[in-house]
Amino acid sequence: MSKWSRSLTAAGVTDPGARRDYEEQRRLVARFRPASYLAVRLLLPRPVLPHVVAMTAVMHHGDNLLDTGPRPHREAAWAAWERRVRDGLTAGTSDDALVRTLLFTVAARPRLGWAVEEYLSTARAELEFAGFATEDDYQSYVDAYSLPAFMLVAELLGPDGDDDGRYRAACRMFIDGSQRLDFVNDLAEDLRDGRLGIAASTLEKFSVTPDDLAAGRSPAGLPELLDDQLGLARAALLESRRLTGLVPAGSRRLVRALIEIELLTADAARERGPALLRAAAGPPKTGAARTLVRALLGSGG
Repeated sequence: MSKWSRSLTAAGVTDPGARRDYEEQRRLVARFRPASYLAVRLLLPRPVLPHVVAMTAVMHHGDNLLDTGPRPHREAAWAAWERRVRDGLTAGTSDDALVRTLLFTVAARPRLGWAVEEYLSTARAELEFAGFATEDDYQSYVDAYSLPAFMLVAELLGPDGDDDGRYRAACRMFIDGSQRLDFVNDLAEDLRDGRLGIAASTLEKFSVTPDDLAAGRSPAGLPELLDDQLGLARAALLESRRLTGLVPAGSRRLVRALIEIELLTADAARERGPALLRAAAGPPKTGAARTLVRALLGSGG
């Protein structure tokens, strides 16, 4: 019996149809996020693994609907998906495999219900995204979309309660750093899609224009701009290391590894510099492998 099969059993997924649904999501996540999938497969306790895979698949599917195609198409696709999820939550069943895994996971982890509701209620902020005028606009976007989406998974990794809000605040620090890193690292892809995640006021500060970036030009201020944004991302990620002291022991190795891999990615992006206008940077394979091995061999404490 494979580790995945044992994990399904440990998570209470024993019905053959439900196991097929979860296997469908596992294949999806392994294909689009191979490094993250490997990390969760290696580092999470078996009872948690299928649920994290399922909610990662939900988050990815939502991102695709909200980001792909002209706005009228995206609005219609998201509305149909939101209705399908809400109908499933009301009826307790669905003809959609992804919705069925979501329902099973929410039933197994009831505290996840509020995170799903928050995500469904705020995700339309991504439809409104057309760039940021100021840093405050970026921070509002993190609160309105990035954090609720991240909490779909983070709620499964966190403590049973968060009465003082410290866990959510630390998650917010992590996703601030991770989202900013994505906006800088994915410049080439975002520019092709007519999107830009760096605030207009920040571009102006460094004498860089959207037209410069769209044309692939590298004005004198671009290296300093990238250093500034990647420095802010790295500072937030370093601060988010406090998450490891807030999660249960079973989640600690994964959380620590994910933060360190994001830091490796930030360093790789900084080294790539203006060449980010052509392609994104990834964490060095050897560095990421060492991070996973250290996490795997280390204790949960």
